[in-house]
Amino acid sequence: MTYLFLAIAIVTEVFATTMLKMSDSFTRPLPGLLSVCGYSLSFFALSFALRVMSTGVAYAIWSGVGIVLISAISWVVFRQALDAPAMIGLGLIIAGVVVVNLFSHTVSH
Repeated sequence: MTYLFLAIAIVTEVFATTMLKMSDSFTRPLPGLLSVCGYSLSFFALSFALRVMSTGVAYAIWSGVGIVLISAISWVVFRQALDAPAMIGLGLIIAGVVVVNLFSHTVSH
């Protein structure tokens, strides 16, 4: 269940960030409202993951996976291309999340 709550936190945070971009600095009410709701739900779900998982590890996974997903969405939806250093950085983030999950003893499975 811990990873389910963490996955919900990640997906809702990525949704909220996408809506934040679409809100055009909160000048468009519906995307702005959806952004606030998405972030609220994300933090709510993250709080359940934190009952079992260490805060640092949960946050590293939440933010790392979120960065990769929102970068992919930004590329597809908003046509925001990434250069080579950005792609390398995203690869390092993915590697870090994998290392934490496979080798850290602080992750609860």
